Amino acid sequence: MQHENHPNQTTNSRRGFLKISGAALGGAAMATLSGMSAQAADWPGKGRELVSKGNVILFQGDSITDAGRSREHAMTPNEHAPMGDGYAWLAAAQLLTSRPADGLKIWNRGISGHKVYQLAERWDADCIDLKPDVLSILIGVNDIWHMLAGNYAGTVEIYEKDYNALLVRTRKALPKVRLVVCEPFVLRCGAVGDKWFPEFDGYRAAARRVAMAHKALFIPFQTMFDEAVKYAPAEHWAKDGVHPSAAGAALMAHTWVRMAAED
Repeated sequence: MQHENHPNQTTNSRRGFLKISGAALGGAAMATLSGMSAQAADWPGKGRELVSKGNVILFQGDSITDAGRSREHAMTPNEHAPMGDGYAWLAAAQLLTSRPADGLKIWNRGISGHKVYQLAERWDADCIDLKPDVLSILIGVNDIWHMLAGNYAGTVEIYEKDYNALLVRTRKALPKVRLVVCEPFVLRCGAVGDKWFPEFDGYRAAARRVAMAHKALFIPFQTMFDEAVKYAPAEHWAKDGVHPSAAGAALMAHTWVRMAAED
């Protein structure tokens, strides 16, 4: 026979979970951000303001950026539904609430399952036509995941070549755009096992090289999560090892906003 939880037990359990989650998030945020100033200092654009008054900001990528965003309301900026439930929305919310008079316009055009070449196929409509002042891209996990599953004949070299070509094209169309390249990441749990390594580290290194080549701010999400697992297990941040939990998305958003502000 199953026993129902007493309401007070349930409440106490939830409070305990929130307390632990908050402590883990806070500890991870403090530890990771304290070590990321040096990473931001490597950015060739150091000293320029990343987000300025009146800017258009675009988040691009795969399912981690998509996070269930509404296609029906895709042309409405700054709203929760078209921004999804992930780090892009949480970062946007922080920017919009901290800078209410700046007239920012923030879009999300991530699409679940996409790899770099698929970004390129839709780039005119989903990037160039939106004329972003700040473009943030998180892409790469599917380039290796789909290869491991036998659904894509990709390599690190193809990833880097395609990524470079995409940003050359972007700079040509939008010469003043300020770029943010987010490090692809995984956590060792769920779908992520030993077969991912060391090849996945090659994708991370390629993303960093792309960032440096195109004078982009590099957000080291893998470094961030490597620190975060010291405060809570991998499953706390991304149950399947790829898609962030609410805590993982919150940590990503916090890191993105802080690093953007400290450029």
